Amino acid sequence: MSKKTLGLIGYPVSHSWSANYFNRKFRTENLSGFHYKLFSLQNISDLPQLIQSEPELIGLNVTIPHKENVLIYLDEMDKAAREIGAVNTIRIDRNGRTLTEGFNTDVIGFEKSLVKFGVNLPEKALVLGTGGASKAVEWVLSKYHCEITFVSRFKNRKNDLNYQELSDISLSEFPLIINTTPLGMYPDVSQLPPMPYHTLSRKNILFDLIYNPEITLFLRQGIKAECKTINGIYMLEQQAEAAWKIWNKNK
Repeated sequence: MSKKTLGLIGYPVSHSWSANYFNRKFRTENLSGFHYKLFSLQNISDLPQLIQSEPELIGLNVTIPHKENVLIYLDEMDKAAREIGAVNTIRIDRNGRTLTEGFNTDVIGFEKSLVKFGVNLPEKALVLGTGGASKAVEWVLSKYHCEITFVSRFKNRKNDLNYQELSDISLSEFPLIINTTPLGMYPDVSQLPPMPYHTLSRKNILFDLIYNPEITLFLRQGIKAECKTINGIYMLEQQAEAAWKIWNKNK
């Protein structure tokens, strides 16, 4: 019997956590009918050809830089993915014709992390980055009426800040600070978002969506200031399990 294939698309993908997580899951839960592959996809326009060339492929995770530009290659999206404008999970239905449906399980992972680590959402949060991951964070925070200020290199909206403007602001104004950028992610672990870390206090919570390394330089600054710190590992595990349920729905 042929195995069902799952995989990850992104560029690069060589340091991905997903393959190890799912292949370990298949072994420990005796799921012999599945395997997980990494697909290094520099151009998202190659996605249709990939799906055609892998007839056993039933689902994909999507990572940087394709969470937003993948949308035009999907047949359908669920409500959250459509509202967010970013997809990190694709279900491929091959009954009759090939149908691709996009989902955003980052929202599930992020929200479950807030609950797991006892984060009572404040009135104001600072979100570093404006890419696909930030949109999932925005969707969850907005649901709980948390006011968000985004920080990026280039201001995209009227009330956003760039990093230069942030240098003149006290971080104590934002009880919750979330890094959605790849700054500090392996292998470039010496990087961190440029912020006035000396203005942190123990009242701040620093949440880094990065999972490798477990303690980034961003989080180390929070530990130094005696802040509560959270990394992205639990969020990643929860979004992965949500993706697994999506791939196996009605199968």
